[in-house]
Amino acid sequence: MTVMRTDKWLLDLYDQPEKVCENLTDHFDDASASEIYQYLTFHGMYHPLKNGDEMIERLIKKRAWEVVYKEEKRLKKKWSGPSVPIYIFPSDITNSRINREFNGKSGIAFKDKLFLFISEKTTENELKALFTHEYNHVCRLVKYKRNEKDYTLMDTIMLEGLAENAVQEDYGEDSLAPYIKYYSDLELERFWQRTIKPNSSIKKNTAMHNDLLFGRKFYPKMVGYCVGYYLVRKKLKDSNKGVKELMLVPSEDIIY
Repeated sequence: MTVMRTDKWLLDLYDQPEKVCENLTDHFDDASASEIYQYLTFHGMYHPLKNGDEMIERLIKKRAWEVVYKEEKRLKKKWSGPSVPIYIFPSDITNSRINREFNGKSGIAFKDKLFLFISEKTTENELKALFTHEYNHVCRLVKYKRNEKDYTLMDTIMLEGLAENAVQEDYGEDSLAPYIKYYSDLELERFWQRTIKPNSSIKKNTAMHNDLLFGRKFYPKMVGYCVGYYLVRKKLKDSNKGVKELMLVPSEDIIY
């Protein structure tokens, strides 16, 4: 089973998340359980709260793990995707940015593993949309033959744009992330031409790359994510193709 039994880990060790992360050390080179936990909390993993074990029981009753298992089988077939371990954990409900930008849920994907962070208020459709977004990342990272260390801002916004359009393709506009509705197409075209395009070759893991992607400092909120969604949506419409067909297309060919 590719959906790991983190429900059992959490029932035993919810109050000791670093112990939980000892199960992950084989998937992170040269990182301790403490370092892995610190990294995952930065991306939305929970901090223990009072009566957290009761919350885990409620997530189990909502069949979160079963829902993701079925969705993984469907998307793996649809996109000819890889099998990777999938880890489901509670989200950090005290994180205002996750609550505001992502409606209390988050995730992070690698080419060889995937993490979902959810809360009790996460509905089944929201969970499916979240998994669709993150698994699309996995497929793009595996299929698009560009080393991640060479990724630029253009590659990153295409990664995000493809993933959110995959959500729209399967679940409609109502399931899109809240930030997608921040700006009009006219504003997004202007942001693309004036803000993102002149900086599209900036390398990943630089401060400016992340400022532009998330809309930090003086940039519009979530501008990179929103422009990526807008550009991929335009390409899909103009080319009359689906997300699966664009997954192999170089970022430059999607944009131009």
